Amino acid sequence: MQRAYYSARIREFVDEKPETLLGKLMVSDEFSTTDLQKNAWRKEIDILQDQLRSVENGDIAFEYTIPRMGHRIDVVCIIHGLIFLLEFKVGDREYRKSTADQVMDYALDLKYFHELSADRYIIPISIPTEAPSVCNEVSFMEDKISDVLKCTKDNIGLTINSVLSSVQDQDLSMMDWINSRYAPTPTIIEAAQAMYRNHSVRDISRNDAGTYNLTATTETINQIIDDCKRNHKKAICFVTGVPGAGKTLAGLNIANERHNFDADEHAVFLSGNGPLVDILQAALAKDRSNRTGITIAEAKKETKAFIQIIHRFRDEALTTNNPPAEKVAIFDEAQRAWNEESLTDFMKRKKGVDAFNQSEPEFLIRIMDRHQDWAIIVCLVGGGQEIYNGEAGIIDWFRALQNKFRNWHIYLSDKMTDSEYVGNSSIEELLTGCSYSLRPALHLGVSLRSFRSEKLAEFVKLLLDNEPSAAAAVYSELSIHYPIILTRDLDKAKEWIRKKARGTERYGLLASSEGKRLRGIGIWVPSVINHVGWFLNEKDNVDSSYFLEVAASEFKVQGLEIDYSILAWDADLRRSGEGFDYFKFRGTHWNHVNNMQQQKYLKNAYRVLMTRARQGMIIFVPSGTDPEDDPTRDSAYYDDIYKYLRSCGIKELM
Repeated sequence: MQRAYYSARIREFVDEKPETLLGKLMVSDEFSTTDLQKNAWRKEIDILQDQLRSVENGDIAFEYTIPRMGHRIDVVCIIHGLIFLLEFKVGDREYRKSTADQVMDYALDLKYFHELSADRYIIPISIPTEAPSVCNEVSFMEDKISDVLKCTKDNIGLTINSVLSSVQDQDLSMMDWINSRYAPTPTIIEAAQAMYRNHSVRDISRNDAGTYNLTATTETINQIIDDCKRNHKKAICFVTGVPGAGKTLAGLNIANERHNFDADEHAVFLSGNGPLVDILQAALAKDRSNRTGITIAEAKKETKAFIQIIHRFRDEALTTNNPPAEKVAIFDEAQRAWNEESLTDFMKRKKGVDAFNQSEPEFLIRIMDRHQDWAIIVCLVGGGQEIYNGEAGIIDWFRALQNKFRNWHIYLSDKMTDSEYVGNSSIEELLTGCSYSLRPALHLGVSLRSFRSEKLAEFVKLLLDNEPSAAAAVYSELSIHYPIILTRDLDKAKEWIRKKARGTERYGLLASSEGKRLRGIGIWVPSVINHVGWFLNEKDNVDSSYFLEVAASEFKVQGLEIDYSILAWDADLRRSGEGFDYFKFRGTHWNHVNNMQQQKYLKNAYRVLMTRARQGMIIFVPSGTDPEDDPTRDSAYYDDIYKYLRSCGIKELM
């Protein structure tokens, strides 16, 4: 992929004929250049040839690609080692916040993911060409990114020279910069969009241990698929991974590569996570509509063939005994499939099927087993992620294979033996009589979500496993790059998160679905929210996460991520003696949770909530009240939680 449409020394650029420059840009354009784009380039060339004559030395590049975001930076200038990002809005007469956010997003992307930009000064500039001039004062944040500067067509050169008079750096070649390693870590939404535009995982992922791991997993699954196809076999793969390691990304990658692979093979990505499916379908449809001009409704029909809710796939199979069109089925969060009791009850109440007596894993395998020649199931398994009543965990998949489908070959991650996946059971007992083999490449061990630190999952596990000293030791390393802060003041928490986030970095308010008494301080955790709007709407929309008005629960954010979070911690998971204790608020008081499975769900809810933020979080613990005023918000509940979190090393907001 061509990283930039055009690059040259600034001296060469200013002396080149404008029509020649325009021709070079058009030749490099991978799409049919519109008249609107041609006119914009003409104007940009004219403006910059005039404005950059006063700039000595330096390099210039037009249309630098950022694959992760699906955008190109209008113009990059590297002068005396400083990186200037110019975002033009030809004809605009005002400085729009959206333009400032856009060019700041570019700066952040380069700072986080572009090797030769990481330690450089980056100056984002918004240029509505016809706007009135304003006075710019450059100020740099601690990571060497400046505030967005505002220029018109008449003062770009003046502004650049003003910056150069106050700060310079070691020389940097544009060619070296363009060819530098670009190693992004996309959100699952960005990744799905990029893959749907036919970018590979290598284009959109960090080129480090995490990406090698992800690529090895994908290659292993592809080899198993090819073997099944060639030898007419049926197989099931269990892929494990730490939170944020890219299990969903791996599944989407397989589905994308194998979708319409040939006439005898189709693939589908299936998830029981309704919010995730809704959000990915909406994001893909919106992106495709913007790129192609087709309606969002038309685009959504296409995306629904690629990503589906698992229940629709399951229910359609009730109407026929024919095999599905897909030979490859990827089940996301397979541990969340329903057990026999839950699915049987659902089928009777909602579908009118009285004689149903199968767990969801058994029924899903049975659907794929209808194929006479070959089929493959890929189960993406998150340890410690079960949060719903009736979720079977992974053991019901093994029971079904052992009791009904011994003809299927089983490929397991070598971490499947861990207690977080199979509890106290053993693989040998669970799969007695089955053909299975361990494949280490089926485990994703490096978190890609928190690109600032790979220690987040470990820290959260230690904290929830009641190991404060070990958690504090990990926190001391984690907090260098990934801030986790503690406060009792919600307003200060909101102020902290708004200052941390720049550009369109997404932040939001999170809370446990059982956090019922947060309502006493104005935090409502509704069971139904506009989750698509919460994740996809922009800053000016009150339904978006940015407004910090609607708390999203573990059910709405599992499998997804934001940049920064406020986690409001209620008394449903509180301290008792030396450990955690579990409660649900019903009626007018807290009820103790005695059931071990229900306790696991509550603990996992906080595990999910604590691993949603890519760049940092602030944990808000209410102060509570005098128990005589409101015993449901006894300050002692919250004080003990706060003390425990402090013992895990978490710093207080000053």
